Amino acid sequence: MSFCDLFARRRIKAGNVALSGIEVAAEVVRAAQAGEPRAHEAIYLACRRPIYTLIRRLVVRTAIADELFQETFIEVLRSINAYSGDGAFGGWVRSIAVNKCLMYLRSPWHRSLLYLDNEEQSSASMVLLDEASQPDVQASASVDVERALASLPALTRSVVWLHDVEGYTHGEIGRLLGRTASFSKSQLARAHVRLRELLDQPAGSASCTHVSSTC
Repeated sequence: MSFCDLFARRRIKAGNVALSGIEVAAEVVRAAQAGEPRAHEAIYLACRRPIYTLIRRLVVRTAIADELFQETFIEVLRSINAYSGDGAFGGWVRSIAVNKCLMYLRSPWHRSLLYLDNEEQSSASMVLLDEASQPDVQASASVDVERALASLPALTRSVVWLHDVEGYTHGEIGRLLGRTASFSKSQLARAHVRLRELLDQPAGSASCTHVSSTC
């Protein structure tokens, strides 16, 4: 099973990628905007698993991911009145988390940590694509995919995950990174070549670009 297949399974399982696995009723959002503590708790419970999973995909150092997770929810609750209701609430929360992660990955602080140890690569291989129980063959393939992804530079891995799994377009990724759509496309193309090599996929095998319906 290729990384494309596993990404496709992930997206099918998640359903509408714009929701990022998050379902929060409009009345709960309105109550949270009015300052209702129970609504704040409901939003946290609905968002915590998909948002933490997303953050760990982009930032694999556990301590940093935990910090960014906390910062994300602080900003969500602090800025919730800025959510206008246009678009899915889950997508709004997801955009905050992604921005937090990419700001960190672009920072000198992140780059200064890369030479200290190999925690990033060792940690990345421990976060499976599908945390649920799965057949042994698929579980083994998931571990292989995670190890291959862990070998990519952090920003390149982020481009792969945001495009092939989260459904972001190249234009959106380019803007998030302060680059262009062409930069995102080139990063993704090189990443796919590298992942195919690591997973021993045939040179003519299908590209993950077919997983996403957008570009």
